[in-house]
Amino acid sequence: MIFYSYDEFSKDVEVMAKDLQSFGCDAIVAIARGGMTLGHFLAEHMSIRNLYSLNSVHYDNQKKLEYIKVYNIPDLSKSKKVVIVDDIIDSGETMYEITLLLEKRFPEVEFKNAAIFYKPNSLIKPDFAVKEAKGWIEFFWSKAEN
Repeated sequence: MIFYSYDEFSKDVEVMAKDLQSFGCDAIVAIARGGMTLGHFLAEHMSIRNLYSLNSVHYDNQKKLEYIKVYNIPDLSKSKKVVIVDDIIDSGETMYEITLLLEKRFPEVEFKNAAIFYKPNSLIKPDFAVKEAKGWIEFFWSKAEN
C-alpha cells in the first residue's frame, strides 16, 4: 500500500491543471467520492465555476462489485467541453461506463477524462493523468485518524 500525501497531491494538481488548459474545458464532473477532492482543486486552479459531481458504485471498500451503478447525473447541456475526473483509473470500467453514459446523454458535448493515477492495463487510458499506480493507494483524504 502506498500513502499519497497532500503535498504530492498539491504538486500533481498543478501539473494536471496546466495539462488541462490545452483542452479548454468549461466544466468539471467529479466522480464521487474519489474524484471530489481532485475536481474541487482543479476547479479552483483553473477558475472554473461549473463543478459538478455524480455518484457511482463499483467497489465495496477494496472489493470490486459485479455492477456499476451511476446516479445523480448533472445537466451538462449548456457545456461544450467537460472533463470527468476521478482519483484513480484502476480497471477503467467505471470511467468507461460513465463516459459512455454522458456521451450518449449529451452528444453535443466533448468529454475527456482525467485521473491522478492510472493502471496501464486498465480498459481505457485517461486523456490526462499524472502517475502510474503500482499498488493500492491510500489517499490522504481517506486516511482514518487514530
